[in-house]
Amino acid sequence: MKILGISAYYHDSAAALVCDGEIVAAAQEERFTRKKHDAAFPARAIAYCLEEAQLRVEDLDLVAFYDKPLLKFDRMLETYLAVAPAGFKMFLMGLRSWLTEKLFIPRELHRGLEKKYKNRFVFTEHHESHAASAFYPSPFDEAAVLTLDGVGEWATGSIAHGQGNQLRMLKELRFPHSLGLLYSTFTYFTGFRVNSGEYKLMGLAPYGTPVYRDLILQELLDLKDDGSFRMNMSYFGYCSRDVMSSRKLDRLFGGPPRRAESDITQREMDIAASIQAVTEEIMLRIARHAHEITGCRHLALAGGVALNCVGNGRILREGPFDRVWVQPASGDAGGALGTALFCWYQLLDNPRAALPEDSQRGSLLGPHFSSNEVRSRLDRVGARYLVIEEADQLYARIAKLLADERVVGHFAGRMEFGPRALGARSILGDPRSPSMQSTMNRKIKFRESFRPFAPAILSERASEYFELGPEHESPYMLFVAPVDAKQRIPGNSSAAGLAKLSDPRSRIPAVTHVDGSARVQTVDSTRNPRLHGILRAFERETGCPLLINTSFNVRGEPIVCTPEDAFRCFMATDMDALIVEDCILLKEEQAQANRSDRDRYLAEFALD
Repeated sequence: MKILGISAYYHDSAAALVCDGEIVAAAQEERFTRKKHDAAFPARAIAYCLEEAQLRVEDLDLVAFYDKPLLKFDRMLETYLAVAPAGFKMFLMGLRSWLTEKLFIPRELHRGLEKKYKNRFVFTEHHESHAASAFYPSPFDEAAVLTLDGVGEWATGSIAHGQGNQLRMLKELRFPHSLGLLYSTFTYFTGFRVNSGEYKLMGLAPYGTPVYRDLILQELLDLKDDGSFRMNMSYFGYCSRDVMSSRKLDRLFGGPPRRAESDITQREMDIAASIQAVTEEIMLRIARHAHEITGCRHLALAGGVALNCVGNGRILREGPFDRVWVQPASGDAGGALGTALFCWYQLLDNPRAALPEDSQRGSLLGPHFSSNEVRSRLDRVGARYLVIEEADQLYARIAKLLADERVVGHFAGRMEFGPRALGARSILGDPRSPSMQSTMNRKIKFRESFRPFAPAILSERASEYFELGPEHESPYMLFVAPVDAKQRIPGNSSAAGLAKLSDPRSRIPAVTHVDGSARVQTVDSTRNPRLHGILRAFERETGCPLLINTSFNVRGEPIVCTPEDAFRCFMATDMDALIVEDCILLKEEQAQANRSDRDRYLAEFALD
């Protein structure tokens, strides 16, 4: 049975292919079109999935879509009627796309599949898709399942119980009361772009103090012990206007939202710290309630809020669960995988056996390129490179470059599914360097200086560097953990705001955030053997078993997909070296004609 799952038309379109219960391929459309968060029909992602499995559209048994458009349209109509006439302008703005596209998803799917697909379409509810993406690939036979995001049809969050091959939805939080939209409102208010800047807000939070936490809980929310809440909608604009907040929120926080790209003040830092504290409190309460009503020892998480790895880390450390697993593609893209798995297990009632690690294949589910194909493509763009075919020699050479404080782009194997680079499409650096965070932010990523970098560490050494027990793993970089006390360095306690950035924090300063934490990726030899090999080589070279790992892209650009994408990004930045499979490229050896393309390349992207 070959099942294609699709998410499209709202945010981060994607396709996923499940064959007889096995996850064969999955990818986001943005990686192929080079349009960040591309919401168009995922034609290229679908073509890739079929090519990976050597299938045609005609071979598909089921095509599943990740939500129910008619229910979503019902919510839109009821919302606009409830706030009429205030929402009439927004209603007209959205009506065209609904009448031409979103209300006729079967027609659009049929057209997108070139009218070659002859079987039926299945539509699952949005939070069913999220819950399925969390539970079915997880390593748990039974688990509580928690999903939190902006909004699906009506639900903005849900608690479910997964057991064997069945998933039972238990409770839900409904629009307009939404943790995802609450967080996005403050993303907007602090000057970042909604649906892409939430991780910036999370990264900014440790620079501030949560002085507005109680104010938010008193004025904006009625929060219950079970984590459910109602929002005071007079402070929010998203039901009736094309902005997230109202002027009443401006007055509450002493002025209008920060303008994008303007200076970040202490107010924005404190607001970020405050809404992050509230978000973590809500996540913890809902997780505890999920444990109460299911009695499960394990928890699976998905939905856009599940990318809040600080909150995930608190659930792991302070919550009632023995183990927590988070879907690597927790946002809308993961819905494509969830709806396909929901069909295979829940609708078709096929047996399920949870794997000890998980069945996500390290989330390395995207395109890959053979060594010969890589060399041919590099030749076409005029690259100069050295080939090292023996793996240990290649890893040793990479380790030496990194130990010399070179910044290295690494492109190998299958591309990651989800927003995190896990080593296949990554930029690597030496975490011991005090200047590396600033260098990589300014000269490589072209982004805000306050943004932290994540460490990739040998899983067997993780507990020596981070407060992450040996029973807990973080293979998908979705948990934040404190840096172990043995690695910490006492800093200047009087430093405030962005001045904290220059304060020494640990023996691995480039991956230690200003609050002494890190977003950890534990790397084992099963899920990610190549990155594990590079880490082992770096440990032999330096005695340090971890590296900086950040996504291979610049600000405003999707993660690279092809060798050509990688080469262009390499040439447009101050990266020192590029590894593409078994080819090593050094910047100083590239032709000047290639090196002059930087301005043209960067001009292609909206550097938000």
